[in-house]
This record gives sequence, structure tokens and C-alpha cells, in this order.
Amino acid sequence: MSTPAHCQMMARYNRIANERVYEVAAQLSDADRRTDRRAFFGSIHGTLNHIMVGDRVWMARFEGSTAPSGGLDAILYEDFADLRAARLAEDARINAYAADLTQEALDTDLTSINSAGIRFVDPLNQLVTHMFNHQTHHRGQVHHMLSDAGLEPPSLDMHRILNPTPAA
Repeated sequence: MSTPAHCQMMARYNRIANERVYEVAAQLSDADRRTDRRAFFGSIHGTLNHIMVGDRVWMARFEGSTAPSGGLDAILYEDFADLRAARLAEDARINAYAADLTQEALDTDLTSINSAGIRFVDPLNQLVTHMFNHQTHHRGQVHHMLSDAGLEPPSLDMHRILNPTPAA
């Protein structure tokens, strides 16, 4: 069961982990970011765009608006700098949403219609948890692809990101 505090922690972790991944990905040429590395969404660039697609779909549902269409493999941003700027804005949006969440809201159900037009009713706490899990899953793929590209991928251990100072 998600709590507002857990969602806020996950939103903070997500923002910092994304900053770290994008910082390392920025060291690659555009061609290297677009190289097909046999991941679900092909390349680093494709996977980073997919994470953005997923976040925007879920956030639209959470905010009660219409989820954008275009497919899960849509390339929302061709330019990496534009994608990185959009990622910062989307993470700010997610953090603001998490900051305003209440337990009462998390304990309700959310009705949504998926891209195939099928209506679902699910507990909001599960859906918010899924959004964060989805990000982590695909960010892990990017992490591997960064290593495959010859870079040192960033540490993404949540407990070290959120608590970086060793005990005395």
C-alpha cells in the first residue's frame, strides 16, 4: 500500500536518478544514443522517450485529463537537449503531484481507458506504484545500455541516492 510519504520519496528518487542517467547519456554522441542496443525500445534515445510517454500517460490519468496518444514507442523529442529539458519539467510535475497526494486519494479507485479503448478500474495506490516501477524498470535498461556504450553508468541505488552520507 502506497502512502503519500512513500510517493514523495519515490518522486524524489525518480528525479535524482533521471538526472544521473541523463548526465551520463549526454556524454554520448547523438548517433551513439540512437544505436539499436536490442532493448524493448531499441536505443537509449528510444527508451528515454518511452519513459516520458509512460509518465505522461499516467500523469494525465492521475490528473483527470486525456492521456496523450501516439503509441508507446513514440519519439516525443528528436533532440536530446529538448528531451532532457522535458524530463526535468515532467519530474517537477510528478514531484508536485506527489506533494499534494493524500491517503484518502490513494485509497480510491481510478477509472481509465487504455490505448486499446478498454476501461479499467484500479486502486490508485497500485497505479502510482506501477508508474514508479515502470520508470525504474526502463531506467535499468538505459543503465545497461550506457555500459554497453562504454560509459560508466551512474549509481542508482535508492538508499544511496536518498541517504548519501555514511554513518559516523
